Amino acid sequence: MAPLAPGFATLGNLQTLLAYLLPLLVAAVGLTLVLVIGGMDLSVTSTIALASVVGGKVMSAEDGWLAGSPWAVPVGVLGMLATGAVLGAMNGVAVAVCRIPAFIATLTSMMFLSGLAIWITLSRKIGGLPPSFLVLGQNLWMAAAIAGVAAGVAHLALSRTVYGRWLYAVGQNARAAWVSGVPVVWVTFGTYVASGVFAALSAVLFTAVLETGNPEMARDNLLDVIGAVVIGGTSLFGGKGSVAGTFFGVVFLALVDNSLNLLGLTYYTILMVKGGVILGAALVDSARNRFAGGAG
Repeated sequence: MAPLAPGFATLGNLQTLLAYLLPLLVAAVGLTLVLVIGGMDLSVTSTIALASVVGGKVMSAEDGWLAGSPWAVPVGVLGMLATGAVLGAMNGVAVAVCRIPAFIATLTSMMFLSGLAIWITLSRKIGGLPPSFLVLGQNLWMAAAIAGVAAGVAHLALSRTVYGRWLYAVGQNARAAWVSGVPVVWVTFGTYVASGVFAALSAVLFTAVLETGNPEMARDNLLDVIGAVVIGGTSLFGGKGSVAGTFFGVVFLALVDNSLNLLGLTYYTILMVKGGVILGAALVDSARNRFAGGAG
């Protein structure tokens, strides 16, 4: 794309690309864990928005609960992560304990959380965030280190731990995993909590980059999060996937989005192209699963 898109191979564009890519990567890694167990989490972007609002309400120098306090930033960040954990736990209880289909459970969560974030703020952005917090958005290499550590921990958990083997077992056949002694309910519950925490960490990065607590943050990024995971090879049917694949899926989708923007295409055209790419990845996944089933 460098010869075709003006400004593609520049430092400024790299910074723009990283600012978009890093929060997306963190959220996509959390969703990868959910898809590996054969689940779905449509509330990822709504969790990001509500966590951003909570962080803004705590840290804002204008009317934050800890305005001017040296504890504002650490408490605000912890509050955002705790918000993600609580929301993930709610989804986990609905799916693992109440046995509500994941699509319905997380769809209703998405609707409720989006409305709650707007209701709390009256649809207003929260400004006045402390400079010590905004440095995350200004120093993208620091944000890259945080995203890299989060992705690295998830990669090690999936590839090197018993928990990771349990995730794949649940995704391949939950009943067989339960008969084999895998605590399916706790694994499912814990995975949704992890997804919520990763979404909240994504909110930390998004909020620092955009410099506001926004009740509509990441509203249009759900397709990107799910699409990046699927493009990275994680199966929508469960039992297959990796954090490394998700990383390359995020990079690919971010480059497509960035390149098409630099080429001057309209938002709707870009949306159609990305939708086509994601549909192609889903069709490949479906064909691969049908072939594997036939081969078995």
